[in-house]
Amino acid sequence: MKSELNRINELAKKAKTEGLTDKEKIEQKELRGQYLKRFRSAFEKHLHGLTVVDELGNDVTPEKLKKSKKRRHKH
Repeated sequence: MKSELNRINELAKKAKTEGLTDKEKIEQKELRGQYLKRFRSAFEKHLHGLTVVDELGNDVTPEKLKKSKKRRHKH
């Protein structure tokens, strides 16, 4: 993943300085898409591991998050 991110950054820098070929533009779009998909998945997994607790120790996790956790665990 780190090498993929390095390549995304290389292409971004090249786009600003020299411009990209059509092939590089396609590669950049695909790499960004793959990266965002993995990032969103990891972020969602992280959110589903959270529980919000108030200062009294009560679970105050938003209902929307609780419902999302239940849907995810059914799959």
